[in-house]
Amino acid sequence: MKNKKLYIKTYGCQMNVYDSSRIKDLLTSLGCISTKIIEEADIIILNTCNVREKATEKVYSDLGRINKMFKKRKKTATVIVSGCVAQTEGKKIFQRAPWVNIVVGPQAYHTLPKLIGQLSYAKRHLTNLDLNQNEKFEELPKPSKPSTVSAFITIQEGCNKFCRYCTVPYTRGREFSRPLEEIYREAMHLVSKGAVEIFLLGQNVNAYRDLSSGNELVLVDLINKIATLDKVKRIRYMTSHPLDMSDALIDAHGSIDKLMPQLHLPVQSGSNKILKAMNRRHTSEHYLKIIDKLRQARTDICFSSDIIVGYPGETEKDFQDTLAILEEVRFAQVYSFKYSPRPNTPAAELSQLPEEIKTERLRQLQALTRKHQDEFNAMRLNKNLDVLITNKGKRPGQATGFSQYLQSVVIEDGAKHIGNIIQVKINKILSNTLKGEI
Repeated sequence: MKNKKLYIKTYGCQMNVYDSSRIKDLLTSLGCISTKIIEEADIIILNTCNVREKATEKVYSDLGRINKMFKKRKKTATVIVSGCVAQTEGKKIFQRAPWVNIVVGPQAYHTLPKLIGQLSYAKRHLTNLDLNQNEKFEELPKPSKPSTVSAFITIQEGCNKFCRYCTVPYTRGREFSRPLEEIYREAMHLVSKGAVEIFLLGQNVNAYRDLSSGNELVLVDLINKIATLDKVKRIRYMTSHPLDMSDALIDAHGSIDKLMPQLHLPVQSGSNKILKAMNRRHTSEHYLKIIDKLRQARTDICFSSDIIVGYPGETEKDFQDTLAILEEVRFAQVYSFKYSPRPNTPAAELSQLPEEIKTERLRQLQALTRKHQDEFNAMRLNKNLDVLITNKGKRPGQATGFSQYLQSVVIEDGAKHIGNIIQVKINKILSNTLKGEI
C-alpha cells in the first residue's frame, strides 16, 4: 500500500467522523497518502451511515458517479464501502455496484489492510461484517494529530435499548465499553498532539461501564480521570439516553468545571404513547425531571435534542405533546427528522403516515425550534462568552471557535489565539453563528 493515495468520504454522525479518522490512521501507518481529491485516489472509502432517510440510495448514487468518473478517465481504484450501510446491505452492494471491491462493517474496519492485500490474489469481492468491537480497538494504531484542538474518542459502541425505529443494535451490535485506562491513554496521546478539548462518543455514551478491573467504573469516573490532565480545558460527551442519566452524572455537571454546560439528550417525542410505541422506555415526565435536576446542578446549562415527527400512529394530539415539551425545555438546538422506515427495524412494518402530514408537522416543529434557538442566541448579544479558538477564519486574522454552549463563533483578530480559550464579546447574531471581538 506504500504511496497509494487514499480518499475517504464520511457520512453521518461524529462517531463516523471518528471511525474515518481511525481508518485513515490505520492505512497511512502502512504507507498510504491521504488526499482530498477523489480523482487521484487509488483507494476510495465511503464510510456510511443509514440513520437518515434514503441514506442507502445516496451511497449507491455516489458509487455510480465514482464508476462513471473512473471509466471516463480510464483509471481503476480499489472501492470500499464501510459503516452501517455496509453492515445492512452486505453482499447486495456487489449486485448493484459490482465495481465495489470490499464491504466492511463498522466493527471490522481494522481488517482493511488484510482485505486490501487479499485483492491481489485475484479476489474481486471481499466482505467482513463481524461485530467484534474489542478486537477492533486492540488492532488500531495510535491516533494521529487531531485536525483541530478538539479531539473525539469513542468510548462506547452499540446499544441494548432496541428502539423500534433504530438500526444501531443490528449494525453496531450490543453495548460495548472500552477499558477506562485505554481511553485515558488515548486522551493523553491526543493531548500530547495538541488537543485541549475532548469529546467522549458513544451510541449510548452514558451507558458506559468498564468492568475490566473488577470494579464497575462509569462515565463519571472516566470524566474525572480525564479532568486530571492539566492541558485538557474542556470535556463533552454525546449521545446520551435519558434512562442512563444517573444522579452522579447529573451532579458532575455542577462539580466538574471542565465538563461543559451543554448536553445533547434526545427525547424523540413528547407523547408518552409514541415513546412507548418507540420502546424508548422513558416518559416525558421522566425526561423533564432530568432536565430540572440538571438545571439545579448547573444553572446555565443548555440542551440539544433529536426529535422524530410522523412516527407510525402519531396523532395530532401526540404532535402537540411534542410541541409542548419543546416549549417547556426551550432547546438551544434540535435535530429534527420525518420518520422514515429503516431496514430490518420493527417500525418499518407498521402503517405509515401520509408524507404531507409528516412534512407539515416537521415544518411547524422546525419553526418553533428556530424561534427558541434564536432566543437562546440573542440572550448572548453584548455579553462575554468563553470561546475555544479552533481554526483560522475565511479572512486574514479571523478565527472560528465554539462557546461553552457549543455555539459557533467567528472572531476578528483571533487567529493568533488558536488553541486558547478567550473571552469574546458577542456583537452580532447570525442564523447559525455568533460574531464577536476579543
